[in-house]
Amino acid sequence: SVGAWVVPLDALAECWVDGPPQDPPPLPHLACPEPRGLDLALTLEVNGAVVSRTNARHLYWSMAQQLAHLTSNGALARTGDLFATGTVSGPEPGSEGSLFELWRGERWLADGDTVVIRGDGPGGADLGQVTGTVV
Repeated sequence: SVGAWVVPLDALAECWVDGPPQDPPPLPHLACPEPRGLDLALTLEVNGAVVSRTNARHLYWSMAQQLAHLTSNGALARTGDLFATGTVSGPEPGSEGSLFELWRGERWLADGDTVVIRGDGPGGADLGQVTGTVV
């Protein structure tokens, strides 16, 4: 599902924050000035119960750095391509970005389970929600 998660960068103007320290420093072609992080609160629910809360500000690599890495290795990016970060995990317990990390492989999604991911940021940056049900 993609839903409302396709957001123009202009809609995120008030969400930019400094990212976490990068140690070791990235290679020169991946260096990115601050602010490079996005203050976007993310909530993960399974069957109506909140199971994780995290924030995109914890991403080690910025979107620009991820795209630079992708294309420096020969991949093509074209107008209209969708670009996403993948798993967004935070440093605290309960901020895991994947169910495998959260449940340590002790539980799996089953038929009928519904997963909802919500995102919002400062200044009214509402990413809405993406919902999927296992069938």
